[in-house]
Amino acid sequence: MTVAEFNTCVDQYADNLYRFILKTVRDKDIAKDIVQDTYEKLWLKVSEVESSNAKSYMFTTGYRTMIDFIRREKKKQVWNDGYEDLHSHSKQYNDLKQILNEAVDKLPEDQKAVILLRDYEGYEYKEIGEITGLSESQVKVYIFRARQFLKNYIGKAEVLV
Repeated sequence: MTVAEFNTCVDQYADNLYRFILKTVRDKDIAKDIVQDTYEKLWLKVSEVESSNAKSYMFTTGYRTMIDFIRREKKKQVWNDGYEDLHSHSKQYNDLKQILNEAVDKLPEDQKAVILLRDYEGYEYKEIGEITGLSESQVKVYIFRARQFLKNYIGKAEVLV
């Protein structure tokens, strides 16, 4: 990949990568850092990566960088002794988007990543598999399970209004 192709890649995919990372980590500064780290890793491998594979390489690297960050942060967290019911909610809301965001946050990281890549970013199953390192059938299973969880978490739409 040439420098011009690298710059084009940055221009074309930076916003999509940032949105994907931001939806998962929910912190603008952290998302910017992860995207920056991703482009730094791409720059270090610029001679090895072909421009046709740059998008896949970026999302794969960004995804793995994000997962590494999340795992480090989980080790730092202090866990409460109490148990919470993670599969339901009892609050009254009128904002479906807020409820959906809360539900997506409760998904396991793998399911959250594949559902965001599929439903928010519009990637095909094969592309999601390349990005996450999962097989296409496993991607489909994770998306199905995530959608089932979201359906159960949100419940009936009539109750929300």
